[in-house]
Order: sequence, then C-alpha cells, then structure tokens
Amino acid sequence: MRSLSIAAAAALVASVAQADTLTILHTNDFHSRIEPINKYDSACKPEDNDAGKCFGGSARLITAVRAAREASPNAMLVDGGDQFQGTLFYAHYKGQAAAELMNVIGYEAMTVGNHEFDDGPEVLRDFVKAVDFPILMSNADISSEPALKGVIQPSMVIEKAGVKYGLIGLTPEDTGEMASPGPNVRFLDPVVAVREQIAALEQSGIDRIIVLSHSGYHMDLDFAAQIDGIDVIVGGHSHSLLSNSSDRAAGPYPTWVRTPDGGRTAIVQAYAYGKFLGKLDVTFDDNGVVVEAVGEPILIDGQVAEDSTLKARIAELAQPLEEVRNQVVAEAAAPIGGDRAICRSQECEMGNLVAEAMLDRVKSQGIQIAIQNGGGLRASIDGGPITMGEVLTVLPFQNALSTFELTGSDVKAALENGVSQISDGAGRFAQVAGLRYAFDAKREVGDRVTKVEVMADGDWAPIDPKAVYGVVSNDFLRGGGDGYVVFAENAMNPYDFGPGLESVVVEFLVEKGPYTPITDGRITVE
Repeated sequence: MRSLSIAAAAALVASVAQADTLTILHTNDFHSRIEPINKYDSACKPEDNDAGKCFGGSARLITAVRAAREASPNAMLVDGGDQFQGTLFYAHYKGQAAAELMNVIGYEAMTVGNHEFDDGPEVLRDFVKAVDFPILMSNADISSEPALKGVIQPSMVIEKAGVKYGLIGLTPEDTGEMASPGPNVRFLDPVVAVREQIAALEQSGIDRIIVLSHSGYHMDLDFAAQIDGIDVIVGGHSHSLLSNSSDRAAGPYPTWVRTPDGGRTAIVQAYAYGKFLGKLDVTFDDNGVVVEAVGEPILIDGQVAEDSTLKARIAELAQPLEEVRNQVVAEAAAPIGGDRAICRSQECEMGNLVAEAMLDRVKSQGIQIAIQNGGGLRASIDGGPITMGEVLTVLPFQNALSTFELTGSDVKAALENGVSQISDGAGRFAQVAGLRYAFDAKREVGDRVTKVEVMADGDWAPIDPKAVYGVVSNDFLRGGGDGYVVFAENAMNPYDFGPGLESVVVEFLVEKGPYTPITDGRITVE
C-alpha cells in the first residue's frame, strides 16, 4: 500500500481540520442602526461619515461579512436578537426594512429579543415571514398565540462542510415585563428549555450545540455553569463588548465557563448597534468537543468601505424619513451623555434632561416627582444643533406621559425596583427629578435604598411613607413594565394618555436652549 507524502498528509490533516472548524460571525442588539452611527451610538452626520469618523451601518456590515466569509469559507452568520427599535427606520417600517437588509447580508439564524415584542405578536410575525432564515425561541409557549404558532421554532440544524450544528434560541424570561407580547405568550424557564432542546438534538445525532441567547452576559455565565452540552453561547441583551484587546471589555472573547460535567462553554457577545462584527473560530474534535475557540470582534469603523449598492438602497428607504429627522429642533451647549452603562447604574445627563422635561410639563398639575427608566434612554446627543432624528434615537419607543398618585412608601418601592438588578445592567434603573435618593447595591434586594428626599417649597425633605405624591412617568412603566408593578397596581387617579415623551423633551430643550447638560448629585451610590 502506497504511503502518503509528508505534504499530502499535511494537506489531509488541514482539510479535516477545516471541515470541523466553524467560524461564527455574529451581531446583537442592532436596534435599527441601518445607517452609520457616531461615537455616541447616535445618528452620524453625512459629512462626518464621508470623513471616516463614523461606525457601522448595514452597508459597512455587509462588506465586513463578505471579507470574513472569504477568509473563512466555513462560516455562519447569526444574530443575538433586538433588531427592532431604535431609529425612524423601525418606527416607519416596523421591522420590514430590517428583514430586507438582513436577507441581503445573508443571516442564517436569529433569536428573538425582547424588543421584537414591542409592537405585539403580529409585527413579529410579519418580520418572521419576511426573512429568509429561521427565527428561534425555545423558552416560550406560543401555542395559544395565533400570530406566532408554527411561525417561530425553538431550535434548528445548520450543516456546514458536511457537519451538522444545532442552534437554540433564547429570549429573556421577563420579556412580559419589558415589552408587549400579549396575554397568549408564556415565557418559560430558560435552563429547562435549553436542556430539553439539547436532549432532542443529541437524540438525532447532533452534538455540536450553539445557543443564541438574548439574555445578557451575566445570565449567560449562569446558564453555562448549569447546563451540560452547550459548546458556544452567542449572546445579546446586555450590549456587552467581550474582547481581548479593549480596555472597556466586560470580559474576554470568548469567556470560558466550566459546565457541571467538567466540560466548558465559550461565551461571546459583540456590543451593539452594528459597531462590531463578532468572529469566533471554533474547532471541534471527532466527538464534537470544542478543542479551541479563538477570535475577536471586528470594529466596523470608517476604514470599512460601504457597499455602494446597499448604500443606495438604504438611501431609498430613508427618503420618507428625511423631512422629520433632519428638522433642527433645539441646540445643546455641550454633548448630553446618555451612555447605556451610566444611565442604568447612576445619575446621568440624559436621565436628568428627560426627567426634568417630564416634570416641567406637568408640575402645574400638582406633580412633584418624575421617574424615567434608564433603559428607555438609547443614545447620547452631540453638542450643537439637535435634530428631531437625534431626539428620536434617544427616545425611540413612542411613549406617552402618564401621571398618577402614589404613597411615599410606594415611591420608595419603585426606587427599590429600579436598583434591584443593577449588577445586570437592567433598564429599570430610575432616573429622577423632583426627588433625590441614595442606595447601596451591596445590600439585599428590596432594602437597598437608604435615603429618599422630595423637593417641596424649595427645600428637600424626607419622603413621608404615608403621604400621597403626584408622579409622572412614561406609559410603559405605568403599565408595570421593567418590573414597576407598583405603578400598575397601586397608582391612584392615573392618566395614561399624555403627550409623547419625545415632544415633551423637544419643547423643554427649546425653552432651555442652548441646553446645558447637568448632573447634580440627585442619585448617590453608597
């Protein structure tokens, strides 16, 4: 029998390795950033984009994806959820523009994010029917929801170079609090759901398992430590940059977690808004065990060329939006900081702006306190002229003002809810006006708020648990969103049909213009 030459043997080994080395390309939390963004994750001015100062956008993303696929032919492109919500593209097209562009870019699977439910099951159904790839969600019972039954699947199998990979989708278990899935969708324990899907896939001979998890970095760490059989978790929801080179990274790329059976799971996530394309090279042995997983998110900056054809199509899609978003409505004396990490954990400039605008609008009605969730603030704003498009990027949810009354003890309970998930970066963190509070995140949940004072007649006074206070918030929180059940259950004399939050903020900016952003110590971290 003739033996192989050294060169032929090496080539054979390389081909076998290539056949079972999968490149996972991934995005998450794109939030309708179809056009390029600036360094504040907000709308990029055309002149800045031409100067190479901006990031992302679908026309750059497709260039990066093509280059990655050319370098790694055995690749799949997946998304970790939350394509919906964030710019006028979503407000106008309700997911149809996202579906068109994802099809062109060549996505192969996506999990459902909480924001995919913002406009109810019907809009999600229309999106699922418009895309050319499966949308996954394992931890929800949709059998009683006519719009989604049979439309979304819990898992799927993708074959690459003759090897089959099982993909499982996860969405947040508390999506019912954060979005509008309706009464017929019931969210389930994600650990139980994933274990069931892994068992089903393994029974059919699939032993390479990838979970698309819109659950948040810390939740993914927890899942990986509880569940055997997951090779890779492609994450989302927390907007975490995992990286081996950035000093702002939330953790390494990938982050390894030991599983109960002594194996290990690789976790990746690539920030948000299309600013990065995640790229992980995963090598499996013959038994489907990961022997290596290496990579790094690719920064989609001005050095990445925009695809001319897709850029032209995006310009067509943008035409109905131009008149609204290009209207200059106010001016900022300095940049107004709306950084996600800050607004979800401490006082932030954007939180103060929005809360003060809310309170200013209704204080003549006897309202004393404003509470805005940090998760409802989606971007910063540059100094100088402010366009309506920038305001809508910060406040994309089309919320209305809600006014109501609460006892002092219920106000404190609301603030406790706001700081209950601070370590997870949850959006429920309370930005406020008309009151100030202090909290200690090291204390037990429910007993973290250490001081609450309310402004009355120009002076700060401790909140009276038995007194009744006028409160303004947005209609999402008033309905119990982000865990503010106390608003839904205990509000007195509610009115939920006030003006749009974006209009209220614009009017306040005009009145105070040029607006100077502030922080004044109204929220103290002990």
